Amino acid sequence: MNVPDMTALDDLLARAGSRAASVTPMIGGASTRRYFRVDLDGGGSVVAMFVPDGNKPDEIHKAASGAPRRWPFLEVADLLRERGVDVPRVVAEDTERGWLLIEDLGDDTLANYLLRNPAAKSALYTRAVEDLAHAQARLGALPDGSVVATRAFDEDLLFWEIDHFREWGLEARGKTLAPADASLFAAIGARLAARIAALPRGFTHRDYQSRNLMVRPGGALAWIDFQDALLGPRVYDLVALLNDSYQEFERAFVEARLAEFARSSGMSEEERAGLVLQFDLVTVQRKLKDAGRFVYIDRVKGNSSFLRFVAPTVKKVMTSLARLRHDEDMQKLAELLSRTLPDEA
Repeated sequence: MNVPDMTALDDLLARAGSRAASVTPMIGGASTRRYFRVDLDGGGSVVAMFVPDGNKPDEIHKAASGAPRRWPFLEVADLLRERGVDVPRVVAEDTERGWLLIEDLGDDTLANYLLRNPAAKSALYTRAVEDLAHAQARLGALPDGSVVATRAFDEDLLFWEIDHFREWGLEARGKTLAPADASLFAAIGARLAARIAALPRGFTHRDYQSRNLMVRPGGALAWIDFQDALLGPRVYDLVALLNDSYQEFERAFVEARLAEFARSSGMSEEERAGLVLQFDLVTVQRKLKDAGRFVYIDRVKGNSSFLRFVAPTVKKVMTSLARLRHDEDMQKLAELLSRTLPDEA
């Protein structure tokens, strides 16, 4: 079911007591999900989300009993709402045919909003890190059987993401590593994955960045694109937010937001120092993955719009590596990347 069944959408709208006056495709991200703004006959609008093959058990996972479970989007939305996180309201659902109707939050992602209101940057990012700290505290204990608890940033996943950069960020662009460098990259990547996997785990949005936070009137932030939430280090979402591939921040701005997060989380000075170190380590892993993913999206999915973020993303890796130069592995990785990608590193 890769082509949206618009008759099914009409049926779902009718079940919700509405009818479409117009249906307009919305610009999506890198996933296969598709979004449509539905202007309703009689006023107002909703967003229709279509998930290709969303009715297949291997797409929606299974409950412990083996029976199909609700879509992760729906399950995680309920969990977040119950724990006080602002998420879009679900209007109606027909997961059998791949459709959801959700609240229309408009077009003001944090990224879009700041283009028109740059002076609001500090206040909104302060809110974002404080919201994250409060949400992590409230999500410290998950319900039995939660889909979030069934998946985690373990060593295998973290290393796969690092190796994704080798495959797409390097080799796919004609930067094949010499055998010695390939072995070095794999060894460093394995050790980095193990270090990150050993950090204490908690609820992780996984892509908590400026395109996945919506600014409501009044400045409240609503979370979207949370269906892939899993267990990971608490710093991971901070890296997604404060080393966002789509934004540029001065280090002083980043450190001020890390300090705000630490205060909101009740961290000691020692814990805060550890947070800053973890932030740079996870930046190396996350941004390598992102740089490789942007190339993959172009080569495999035919979407070249992310390619312009490859070089800035690699530079974020190098900036963190420079701060980690006391670490032998990170120093060697910096040297490897500098000679492999001299124009980007």
